[in-house]
Amino acid sequence: MKQTVLAPLGCITAFLLFFVLFAPAANAAPDNFVDVVKSTRNGVVHVVVTGTKTESNRPFMDDELFRRFFGSPNERQYKFDGLGTGFIIDNKGLIITNNHVITNADKITVKTVDNKEFEATLVGRDSLTDLALLRIDPKGAKLTALKLGDSDKIEIGEWAVAIGSPQGLEWTVTAGIISAKGRNLGAGPYDSFIQTDASINQGNSGGPLINMNGEVIGVNTMIVANSQGLGFAVPSNVLKNLLPQLMDGRVRRGWLGITLQNIDENLAKSFGLPDTEGALVADVIKGDPADIAGVKSGDVIKKADNTNIVDSRSLTQYVGGKKPGDNIKLTIVRDGKNITVTAKLGERKTDDGDLSSSSKGSDAAPIKVRELSAQELSRLDISGGALVTNVVGGSAPEKAGLSSGDVIVWMNRTDIKSAKQFQESYSALKSGSSVSLKILTNSGSRFIAFNKE
Repeated sequence: MKQTVLAPLGCITAFLLFFVLFAPAANAAPDNFVDVVKSTRNGVVHVVVTGTKTESNRPFMDDELFRRFFGSPNERQYKFDGLGTGFIIDNKGLIITNNHVITNADKITVKTVDNKEFEATLVGRDSLTDLALLRIDPKGAKLTALKLGDSDKIEIGEWAVAIGSPQGLEWTVTAGIISAKGRNLGAGPYDSFIQTDASINQGNSGGPLINMNGEVIGVNTMIVANSQGLGFAVPSNVLKNLLPQLMDGRVRRGWLGITLQNIDENLAKSFGLPDTEGALVADVIKGDPADIAGVKSGDVIKKADNTNIVDSRSLTQYVGGKKPGDNIKLTIVRDGKNITVTAKLGERKTDDGDLSSSSKGSDAAPIKVRELSAQELSRLDISGGALVTNVVGGSAPEKAGLSSGDVIVWMNRTDIKSAKQFQESYSALKSGSSVSLKILTNSGSRFIAFNKE
């Protein structure tokens, strides 16, 4: 009897010992993160920004009521310095960072881990996901590109490493776990953040969140003030989906032109719906795609093409993932009946500007320019122009007084309406040609002249 009892116990003991000794390492805490850091640290860069901001000398002046009583405010411009983090995704010099890191930048400088510095140009940006793409000329330097992982495959509880420059402390490494996925913080219509308790602070923005395979699974973006262990990153798959458009200089999203709200139990009951799934149309903008397609206030959108719409956010994200001009079929519940309509999407407007004409390199060097956003045009009270993003030091235009942040509105007696027009007109001039520019500067407008080199 004893042998009959002891034999199974021995087998169980042996099995347990085997399980403890040979269980997958992923289930246990790592001894250290040295290998992950060694394989990725060289791909992380320090980003330094100098720029110009404009602010009112009166509070509340964005409020129309105050403007009516007190008139338009006096505005002042001031220089600022900022810093953040980025990471290399291409050995030829493409770098990812946050849009808020480079907003209002006149000059962007990138420093690699071996202390080499490069001036960066802005290729594309997307304020709605807080992503920006930069380009540097490596000038023969060897760059380490990081691999973008699949953020859809990460699991809550797995380990993650953040590398960045918190408070300016370059290449700081912190580690933690994935705390949550798909977080909506109300920062924008396409929120779907990865939450991590890896320590993230100011200066980490734009740096990589890395898994134990050395793959970037997120772009560290924000923290919750006055809290600890609450860091958030844009998923790498969001970046991968937008990357072709960022490289083209402009992110374009579909637009229906409707105001949506979620459905609670009371609304579901009043509309005669069996559940709370769907997006309730609160308002339709006249003349926009939804209006043209026949969508009405009070409609409940249950499907977009073959995708089930569970709430208003899911429809916003689905439409935003489509391109302007795409057709989508909407399945709608109206007065208890199912109907379908097809809408041809318009384009969601942003103030990001179109960098496509300047992002692929410019024949107008040593002057680099970009398009002005609608917000910038309104602030300057002009209908067009070209914003100078860089002037090569020691060049003829630089000696004549042209600087980053200036706006070119006139060249050789012709109004400049866009960056593209300036580039084409400047490129058409022969070397040695006389160039006269009217520019808007921090101190007002003035004329400068030089000979094209």
